Amino acid sequence: MTALEAATRIECGLKRALRSVRIRKIPMADGGDGTVQTVVDATGGRLAACRVKGPQGKPVRAVFGLSGDGKTAVIEMAAASGLALLKPEERNPLTATTFGTGQLMRQALGRHVRRILIGIGGSATNDGGTGMARALGIRFLDRNGRPLPDGGGALAKLDRIDTSGRDPRLDNVTVEVACDVDNPLTGPRGAARVYGPQKGATSAMVRQLDANLARLARMVKRDVGMDILSVPGGGAAGGLGAGLMAFAGGALRPGIALVTQLIGLRKKLAGCDLVVVGEGRMDGQTAFGKAPAGVANIAGELGIPVVALAGSLGPDAAKVHRIGIGACLAAIETLMDERQLPKEGPAMLERSAEQLGRLLALSIPGRERLTLKTGR
Repeated sequence: MTALEAATRIECGLKRALRSVRIRKIPMADGGDGTVQTVVDATGGRLAACRVKGPQGKPVRAVFGLSGDGKTAVIEMAAASGLALLKPEERNPLTATTFGTGQLMRQALGRHVRRILIGIGGSATNDGGTGMARALGIRFLDRNGRPLPDGGGALAKLDRIDTSGRDPRLDNVTVEVACDVDNPLTGPRGAARVYGPQKGATSAMVRQLDANLARLARMVKRDVGMDILSVPGGGAAGGLGAGLMAFAGGALRPGIALVTQLIGLRKKLAGCDLVVVGEGRMDGQTAFGKAPAGVANIAGELGIPVVALAGSLGPDAAKVHRIGIGACLAAIETLMDERQLPKEGPAMLERSAEQLGRLLALSIPGRERLTLKTGR
């Protein structure tokens, strides 16, 4: 389910138990998968589609979002340069490119936006964002002045970065990058060594890619005047985090902070009595920067209690109590094949929300005056 679909199911369930309840649905995301649709739903925006270059060069149809006021574009790099776009046998970070992500940014610039928010999870690439930069007019040249081909493997021959053709419209927008990891560009925790294997890199390829990103960092420092080698988060998405900083003036920020600010969550929660958050699977990792944690943090500052409805509860789910989620309930009613969940899950979530409403109705005097607002 999308965030809005889940919130709608929660609304229906609560209203069965609390018929006069007033509910505001606030779709939420943390900068990862689903962020584009969530921001569009939350702001009354719209989707835009275009054909771009996929991670291995084949054209793909990619979608990005525009906020309701038309001032912000929201891009998920995975839509153009993601691992999910490739078959396992097609994965090769030596040749995979972020060019399509740059094309999405160029499309957004053509809509005269003032801000571009980019989620960089789920990448198939390890090119340091050079493909993205190339799509925006920056050239990466070898010692003979010839443009390098796509991919992180080609960076071994990088001799010079030419920024003279950089799209001037970038100077008039704010680029913010949703990044929830602190991996640097290179080294033991760098882009190639930590994430390269899942993108198809062998041990030899990992060493090559790590060395190539180090070379890119040296060239960026010399030709662009920015030191990206050790920036926390620079290694995200195969170095796209660092590339967006160096070539697009991007700033790395926690994804949940970007989304909550964009949709005005604090203002929307002010004055409500209870916040209901949701997640597909809630476990100990939920407390570390995911959407329910971000919502709970703001709700806590406003003195509003929080309850969570999750598809299932995993190891250490009780850790969410430390971040202000007072109770968490699982919606799945019986053991079933995972393939059944898309069909059966929505109704189970709705019934779980009804039980939450019934529990509230048992214990709250003057329950007809109760106001609930749901978010996910």
